[in-house]
Amino acid sequence: MSQGENTLADSGHQPGELADTTADELAHAASVDEEAAGAQEASGDGEADESEAVSLADLEQEGEIAADYIEGLLDVADLDGDIDMDVEGDRAVVSVVGATLDELVGDSGEVLDALQELTRLAVHRQTGARTRLMIDIGGYRAQRRADLSELGASVAEEVKRTGEAKALAAMNAFERKIVHDAVAAAGLRSESEGLDPNRRVVVLPVG
Repeated sequence: MSQGENTLADSGHQPGELADTTADELAHAASVDEEAAGAQEASGDGEADESEAVSLADLEQEGEIAADYIEGLLDVADLDGDIDMDVEGDRAVVSVVGATLDELVGDSGEVLDALQELTRLAVHRQTGARTRLMIDIGGYRAQRRADLSELGASVAEEVKRTGEAKALAAMNAFERKIVHDAVAAAGLRSESEGLDPNRRVVVLPVG
C-alpha cells in the first residue's frame, strides 16, 4: 500500500472518495501552514530565515517524496495527472497537470492549499525537517501569481495617479506577499490589515 493510500485509510476515506471530500474539510488541514505564512509576512519578508536554507539535494529529495505522495493520492482517487518536479530558489515545486483535477484546486484554491499542507506534513514525517514545498495543480498557482503581480502593478499605478490609498480583496499570506512585491517594484509601499481570513493588502500613496 502506498503512502497516499495509508494516509487515506487512516483518515477513513475509501478509494475514489477523495474527489468528493468537501473543501471545508480539506481546508481545515491548511490552517497551521497559513498561520505560519502570516507570521512570516508580518515579519516583513514572508520567506524562511536564511539560517533554514537547505541544499539542492535536500530540495530534490523533498520533491521526490512529495511526488510519490501525490501520485499515491491520485491513484487512490482514480484521477489522472502527470507530475513534474522542479526547484525554484530555495523551494521544491511539484506540479500536477491533468484534465480532471479541478476538484483538487477548489473555487479559490482552498483545496489545493490543504493538499499542499498535507503533502508538507508527509515530507516532514520522512525528513524530520521543515519544508517550504509548493504544490501546483493544473497551473493554478502559476496563473494566480501572474494575475496578482499584474494586479499589484495596476493598483500601484492607480494609487500614484489618484494619491489615495486602496484596499484590495482579502487574500491568504502567500497571495499578499506576491502583491506586496509587485507594489514595491512599482515604487510604492503597501501593508496588510485585518485578521485572517479577511486580511487584505492596502496600497499606500507616496508621503
